[in-house]
Amino acid sequence: MTTGGQASSELEVVGRILGVHGLQGWVKVFSHTDPRENLQHYQPWHLKQGGQWKPVKVTGFRPQGKGLIAQLEGINDRDMAAALVGQDIGIPRDLLPQSGGGEYYWRDLIGLRVFVKEGADLGKIVKMLETGANDVLVVRGDSNSLDRRERLIPWLPDDVVTEVNLADGKMTVDWDPDF
Repeated sequence: MTTGGQASSELEVVGRILGVHGLQGWVKVFSHTDPRENLQHYQPWHLKQGGQWKPVKVTGFRPQGKGLIAQLEGINDRDMAAALVGQDIGIPRDLLPQSGGGEYYWRDLIGLRVFVKEGADLGKIVKMLETGANDVLVVRGDSNSLDRRERLIPWLPDDVVTEVNLADGKMTVDWDPDF
C-alpha cells in the first residue's frame, strides 16, 4: 500500500498526536526523537488515517511547557485537531540519520536473540524500555531458549552488552542467567 509516494513499510513511527492546544488547530505532540525537537526537521509527517498513511505539512512547531505543539496545514480549528488525537506520526526511514559507532535504533534491536557469553540462549528482545538512567532490554524466553522467563537487562554497551551482531540477529551479554 502506498500513499503520497511512500510505502507504509518505509515509514518509521517517530511520534504521536497527544491532544489539542488552543482554538486554532494546534496539536500537542509526543516525540520519540532525541532531542525531541528534532521531530520538526523531518518533513512531511505522515499520519495514519483510516488505516492509510497520509502526508501532512507542518506549518508551525514549538516547545510548549514540557511538551511540543505543532500546527498542521489545513487543520485550523479545535475540532479538526481533535480528530487527529491518538494518531501516530511517521516519516520516511531514509530521512533518519544512519546509526553507527555503537549506536542502534530500537527497531534494529527488537527481535535479536540474546546469548550470555558462555553460550546460553536467553530468548528474544521483545521491546525496549526507557528508564531515565539507561535503557532496558526486555528479553523473553521461548521454546529455543534456556527457559521461558522474561528478563530485564540494562542496555550498557561494553559493560553488560558485549556484542551486537545485526547481520546474524544476535546479541551477547555479560549477564547471570539466574538473575
